[in-house]
Amino acid sequence: MKPYWDVNVLTGTKTAKIVEDPVQWASIIKKSIRPLYILGPDTVDRNIGDKLFLEYCLDVAKAGNLPICATAHVRKKMSEMGVETDSAYDIIEIINHLKDPEWQGVRKEGNHDLIMFTGVRCDLAERGLATLKHFAPHLKTMALCRFSHPNADFALPVIRKDTKWQEYFDGLVANLIN
Repeated sequence: MKPYWDVNVLTGTKTAKIVEDPVQWASIIKKSIRPLYILGPDTVDRNIGDKLFLEYCLDVAKAGNLPICATAHVRKKMSEMGVETDSAYDIIEIINHLKDPEWQGVRKEGNHDLIMFTGVRCDLAERGLATLKHFAPHLKTMALCRFSHPNADFALPVIRKDTKWQEYFDGLVANLIN
């Protein structure tokens, strides 16, 4: 039986570039003009070590000054933590907005140029990334997920151990701050 994150390996002629180095990942984020960080429900439902996954994501958003789109019940948890989100859409709704090159983005500053997915259920994220790949050529996508997503423009390799996942987030935050 295949692992549940091993979905849609038939991506066509364009597939994700695997980015293993957090320095390179931070560099891509820094080069973007209007990034957007989409946080899915796994960020609230999982811990990495003894820290909530969402806390790592918020560290990344703060370090990179990234606007956050909270999906599902993420907004409520962020509110409980005293953190305000830039927007709250369901995942399908935000993907539909992102397809429109005339959309003004979550801060009404213009459409986003880089979309980062974290914590979205694998099959749903993969379908959303495939949709953006085919119908939103004005965007670049990144899957900051421990299970690699071939339909993103940039993805991580599969990261099985929490310690490696923690190291990656710590390295990413450190490089976004510098």
